[in-house]
Amino acid sequence: MSQPERIPSSRTVRLGRVQPQSPGHRTIYCNDREANLPVRFKGNSISTTKYNFFTFLPKGLFEQFRRVANLYFLTISILSTTPISPVSPITNVIPLSLVLLLSLIKEAFEDWKRFQNDMSINNNMIDVLQDQKWVSIPWKKLQVGDVIKVKQDGFFPADLLFLASTNADGVCYIETANLDGETNLKIRKALEKTWDYLTPEKASEFKGFDFFID
Repeated sequence: MSQPERIPSSRTVRLGRVQPQSPGHRTIYCNDREANLPVRFKGNSISTTKYNFFTFLPKGLFEQFRRVANLYFLTISILSTTPISPVSPITNVIPLSLVLLLSLIKEAFEDWKRFQNDMSINNNMIDVLQDQKWVSIPWKKLQVGDVIKVKQDGFFPADLLFLASTNADGVCYIETANLDGETNLKIRKALEKTWDYLTPEKASEFKGFDFFID
């Protein structure tokens, strides 16, 4: 998710074109991607895979030989290659190789499924405010400071600051079942000063304000 590192309690986060007053402050420019570039915030793409193309074989073999059984049979296979061994190395090497091959194939298949799931999530679309209009972009391209529009029954692509709602009293109802398993709806209310940030033109005026993280 697209968010800066965790900030300790009661430290001020400044949103908008202001300068940080102390090391405890963090400045985020809203509706201004270029201004946030020097900070190098983390991207919003997720990755749950264990391997990549270059690390699969060495890391996969390392994971296999962390298992006591595989390490034991590897030792036996090495000893069987010595002249004092009464058995042929083939009787130990071939079974161990087959076990390792099948285990690596299984690991590759499971990691490929994780990769596909990551791609599916990263490529979900979200409406982002750009040049006073809503533009649909993939979740993975979302950046810190972007103003987005979440539709009814939609998913949140990142940690968000609630600005406005189409409800008259500026509230929304969210479900956090995918985070904590609770299915009851929770109420969130926007600050009154941002209730009218509903249209792209009005939302473009938002540059930020000071607030405290508890």
